[in-house]
Amino acid sequence: MGKGEKKDPKDIQRKEKAKMQLKRNIGYFEGVSFIIGSIVGAGIFVSPTGVLKHSLLNIGVALTIWMASGLVSLMGALCYAELGTALPFCGGEYSHIKRGLGSLPAFVFIWTSTFAKPASNAARALLFAEYATQPFYGVCPAPDVLKKCLALAVLWSLGILNGLSVKMSAWVQAVFTLLKMMALSVIAVGGIVLIARQKESLARFEDMFGSEIPNASQVAEAFFQGLYAYGGWWSLNYMAEEMKSPSRNIPLTVMTAVPAVIVFYLLVNISYLTVLTPKEIVSSVAVAVTWADRVIPSVAWIIPLSVAVSIFGALNSSMFALGRLSYAGSQSGHLPLLISMLNVHSCTPAPAMIFSTIIASIFIIPSDLMMLTNYFGFSGWLMIGLTCASLIVLRYREPHLHRPYKVFLPVPFMMVAMSFFLVLAPIIWSPNLQYFYAFLFMLGSLIIYLPFIHFKLRFAFLDKITCHLQLLLEVCPADASDEGKCE
Repeated sequence: MGKGEKKDPKDIQRKEKAKMQLKRNIGYFEGVSFIIGSIVGAGIFVSPTGVLKHSLLNIGVALTIWMASGLVSLMGALCYAELGTALPFCGGEYSHIKRGLGSLPAFVFIWTSTFAKPASNAARALLFAEYATQPFYGVCPAPDVLKKCLALAVLWSLGILNGLSVKMSAWVQAVFTLLKMMALSVIAVGGIVLIARQKESLARFEDMFGSEIPNASQVAEAFFQGLYAYGGWWSLNYMAEEMKSPSRNIPLTVMTAVPAVIVFYLLVNISYLTVLTPKEIVSSVAVAVTWADRVIPSVAWIIPLSVAVSIFGALNSSMFALGRLSYAGSQSGHLPLLISMLNVHSCTPAPAMIFSTIIASIFIIPSDLMMLTNYFGFSGWLMIGLTCASLIVLRYREPHLHRPYKVFLPVPFMMVAMSFFLVLAPIIWSPNLQYFYAFLFMLGSLIIYLPFIHFKLRFAFLDKITCHLQLLLEVCPADASDEGKCE
């Protein structure tokens, strides 16, 4: 082509489509549905009792903590928005920690996440199976084998879906997010109507801070519970490489989704308190079901169904993000090469989805997953702290890095302090040997890192296995992105 010839836009578009890389299929609406779908799980329907219980049934303190937890989550999401727009690569925290703090902390993160996140997904799948099968057994418990088989079926259905098509996965996420928000809207609007019609309902909020005030330790425990309910606000950065116009859509999505969840959580809790007393809420096994039995008894069945829908949507979002994390880790050489390959037909990280789904399936076998996920819960806030520390490091080390969006600098400092408080507080207040085991597991990553990552030890037979699996799965290595590969 001569110097004076113009490039055909259609030809450029065809070449772009021919590239073997993740495609930008996720827009603003899909991003909002992924964040809301990740945050809103079964908790707000089933058991929003932790905050109220540790607030000593003080309504004013409980609602304040719900608001404060949401604002902390929003601050964290805004920090992640800066990183996501400046470094729009796959992998979320992993990519940012690697860029800011180096290879070893990033490997510790992916080592821990490779086991802790699939365990959390397995727990979600089992909880979905519990709610989906229980209506058929009445007061009798559903058989464990049935629940585990259904949980495996759900895991693999979503794993295959995410491995085949990003657009289909985003469509499923949007539908299930819409359904769960409709259910929350029923509860929220029901509370507003009751307050408007019944003066005695409003009377409960006239002296909200009148009862016993909790001490600092109890407030902190309630705060833990509130932050847990907002978990998932970090999910958007795992799909930054697939976002359309990430510099615009990532901050806009965060500023829409997280405040929307805060408003809904406050309205739903007010609705619960309008119908039920604080003691009834704390003693209820499933608060939303009790609320529905009182307010809409003829269609109360809609709430258990909504819980199952909510869990399904949260599981889909979590599996989507976990596949991108595995993909990013493999691209950086921290996981086997095969996991960084894309399907030749759909340009999706199918091997990464298969890898994470297999690990989650293994975790279906044990009976007490909640213990495992709880003891690794502190590692999540440790990694959030390291990610926000990476933002601070990059501000000073790479001042000329293009940042379409910049968060107010004291915010990441506050998030680092908050994160390390949330890591250390449970260990100091309720020391347990299992925390020590979890810490040892994280340090155990060095056994893998030193020979295989630092000294680059390789086995020839693994290359042959990779070649055969590549042919079987019809996958090939990804081309470098125009913005660079996952760092």
